[in-house]
Amino acid sequence: IDPIGTVILPLAMIFLAIAGSSLSHFLIGWAKPVPVNPHNLRRPHVDDILVTLAGPAMNLLLAVALMGLARLGLAFNSENLLQLSVQMASLSLFLAFFNLIPIPPLDGSQILRVLTNMSYETYWQFSRYGFIAIILVIQIPFVRELLGTATYGTLGLLALGFGFPPLH
Repeated sequence: IDPIGTVILPLAMIFLAIAGSSLSHFLIGWAKPVPVNPHNLRRPHVDDILVTLAGPAMNLLLAVALMGLARLGLAFNSENLLQLSVQMASLSLFLAFFNLIPIPPLDGSQILRVLTNMSYETYWQFSRYGFIAIILVIQIPFVRELLGTATYGTLGLLALGFGFPPLH
């Protein structure tokens, strides 16, 4: 956990949103990357990809658990629990798919680095400009639509799997 990116900025976004400020839409958070020593991996290429996919997989697993919680909210007629759980599941799915974009420092770039046998030096050179590239790429309507389709399509499948009526 990064104290500023994981705690302070998300809290600032929440309080700014409660206050009705549009500044809450301009703040972003982050976490520290998990250090991995590739020399400890038995099958470096395959294991590096599996380690990288652990983050998005946990986001997916969290979304499944949250949809289970939403199902309990539906069963006990708790609209607040239902809405909060579905919104959190949606956010978790968005983060899973967003992190698969192949731009450093996102997880998708690490997978691309392994698949193309890119050297760490070259990867770190690209990483210096990653945040700029992310900001530019996320402005492309097709990318936003693709992220939305993946997020809400998966959310709809999870809802169907948990026996929800169709989500709007």
